[in-house]
Formats: sequence, structure tokens, C-alpha cells
Amino acid sequence: MNVDLFDFDLPNDRIALRPASPRDAARMLVLAGEETRDASVSDLPAMLRAGDMLVFNDTRVIPAQLEGMRGDARIGATLHKREGPRRWRAFIRNAKRLRENDRIDFGSGVTAIARDRAEDGSFALEFPGDEPVELLLERAGRMPLPPYIASKRDLDARDRDDYQTMFAREAGAVAAPTAALHFTPGLIAALDQAGISHATLTLHVGAGTFLPVKANDTDAHQMHAEWGRIDQETADRLNAVRADGGRLIAVGTTSLRLLESATGEDNVIRPFEGDTAIFITPGYRFRAIDGLMTNFHLPRSTLFMLVSALMGLDRMQAAYAHAIGNGYRFYSYGDASLLLPGHL
Repeated sequence: MNVDLFDFDLPNDRIALRPASPRDAARMLVLAGEETRDASVSDLPAMLRAGDMLVFNDTRVIPAQLEGMRGDARIGATLHKREGPRRWRAFIRNAKRLRENDRIDFGSGVTAIARDRAEDGSFALEFPGDEPVELLLERAGRMPLPPYIASKRDLDARDRDDYQTMFAREAGAVAAPTAALHFTPGLIAALDQAGISHATLTLHVGAGTFLPVKANDTDAHQMHAEWGRIDQETADRLNAVRADGGRLIAVGTTSLRLLESATGEDNVIRPFEGDTAIFITPGYRFRAIDGLMTNFHLPRSTLFMLVSALMGLDRMQAAYAHAIGNGYRFYSYGDASLLLPGHL
């Protein structure tokens, strides 16, 4: 499909620079069947049915942005995918000044050696020594705020908490699964009371999620792979919900993509561990999920293509026009949408 079909005009002042407080006070645009409704995230228990299950991503964001020096050249690195115990693939700023086998000093006693430059300009970075890389990053790294926020304000101490979900447990993401940022213990308790359960899986979100689609046609775009895992117990729980007539609602496109990667043509979700580069565009037949809660996405992005595949391109263009016209806040710290192809 032509990528221009997924374009829309977004005023700069719609980009949220801070999350709502409390988190579940964010607005939520509900699309259910042909209905469009303005609501709040705190209304979610009333928007779902007893027996439904929400599926969250429990990845934890690591301080994956590093600033260092290679000789007299300043080098920026954003880690985006682990390739080994001490090796990460990284997007590099000022990559023209970096060569394979160069050593970068990131300060605080943290260094890395550049290896294997890829066609996309990224390098593999190897961190020598015995100290766990996670501890090195805690010492020298910064939280990797999305570029559309970082370009408008500096990172501060609040972001260490704001850019982490209440489910964050498995360290390895360089971007938050932002739909889950809206959830609080109080909201989960209200959902439990309404008979709406939840489960977790793990997908380590990579910085590739922010890369623009540069191709003119979706068939020419190559997705970056991300590592994910669904264990047997979780797969069994998910399948049991659907067998009992409940709906699986993915919280975030990361959860959705992993669920769809783990599901066969028979609509059975199976244990999964490994990389996925699934790219969902209109025409895709969803096998695992019955709905999606997600934030508002970039024009021409793979994520706007995904929601258009779920609800229809014309429907999503109209919904986004409604959101823009009614003051909804966009992107990682912005408001939410609840997308249900069927009725409430």
C-alpha cells in the first residue's frame, strides 16, 4: 500500500511532554463497532466485559542512551537490541567518525568497542570487563526518551519513573510499552473487581519502533526485529479465556505483535521465545486478539498502519481527526484509545 495513505496533519501542540497525573486520568477515545465515544482511562472497567483479559508487556526500560568520546569525536549511542551477554546493537550519532574496533569512552569507567557496522549504519558495541552491562548502563546511561519528546525538553529525574510501567520487571527495552503507562494499582483492582483479569508477556521494545517509514510502499519497508517470550503457562491461560468466550485485549502494540507472532493459523496461542519482525498492515487477519488499547501514533508510522489494519484505514483517519479536533494528547505520554472491532 502507498505509505501516503497513512499520513495526517498533527499540530505540534498535541504532542504530550508529560503524562497525565494520576496516570489513569488520561483521556481515552473508544471505538467499538461503529460507535465512537469520549471517555477516560479510569472508565475502562465499564468498557469491557467480565471474562475479558488484558495482556500487558512486562519489559523494563533500561538507561540505553550513552554519550561518549572516540578520541576528539563526540559519539552518541542508543542501544536497541541485545546480541549477547556483553554485546548490543546500537544506533550511532556521528557515525562517520566511528570505525570498527574503535573504543568509545562513555565516562564513569564505562567503555565499549565498536564492531560490525551494518547497512543501516548501526554498530555492535561490546562492553569489556566482568561487571554486568546492566550496572554499567545504570552508571553511565540515560533513559531513552522518544525523540519527539527529547527534542522539546531535557530528560529529568521524573522520567525515571514516568517512563516505566507498573508491570516493568524484565530489563531489556529501550522504549516503554506506553499504553500500559496509564495503569495504576487502583485501576487494576477495579478491573479485578469487574471480573476482568490480566496476564503479562515480554517483548523488549527496540528503538526501531521510532524509525520513520522511508519507503513509498509498505511492501518495501523492513521492520527491525525485537526479542519476545510467552511461556507455556501464559499461553494456556490466554487460550482458556477465549475458549470460555472471553476477549483478549492487548495493551499496547508490543503485546499485540508478540501475541500475533505466537499464534498459528488455527488461532491457538503457543509458547514463543525469539525474535519477531511482524509487520501488520491493512488486509492482515488477526488471530490472537479481540481488541487493543493503545496511544495515538505518528503519521506514516508502522503503528498507525497496525491500528488501521484492526479498525479500517478510513475509520482510523476519522478517529484521529476527531482526537486532534478535541484536544487529545498524542504519543508516549499522551492519551489512549480503546479499539474494539466488535461492540462493547
